Amino acid sequence: MVDVGAKASTHRVAIAEGRITMQPATLALIESGTAKKGDVLGVARLAGIMAAKKTSDLIPLCHPIALTRVAVEFMVDAADHSVLCTATAECMGQTGVEMEALTAASVALLTIYDMCKAVDRGMVVQSVQLREKRGGKSGVYLGD
Repeated sequence: MVDVGAKASTHRVAIAEGRITMQPATLALIESGTAKKGDVLGVARLAGIMAAKKTSDLIPLCHPIALTRVAVEFMVDAADHSVLCTATAECMGQTGVEMEALTAASVALLTIYDMCKAVDRGMVVQSVQLREKRGGKSGVYLGD
């Protein structure tokens, strides 16, 4: 792991997003809450939050971070029959929370896949990316 001991402790925020596309009927199941496994977006939100907290267990050389906030939000796009996931991670610390936000978004989207795969194995998780990062020596990053 990289030594961050000499770095200043600052408020750090990272926002990541990704999308899962699916058949229109699959999206209708999610929106209606009638998926066989239950509340897809509710479970996916919880999975994303839990994943952010476990990032250092999943990714070698990631520092364990005392997160102060994790939020996972979804926006349904009926025209594109997809769900956009936005994950925000925050901490007061010596290293950034980009990996926690990216992990939260990825696992939330994978959970949607898992909960709906019985009706649509052709779903596609795509475009998981860092959208914004604030705090620390490198300052602000705003993605495309």
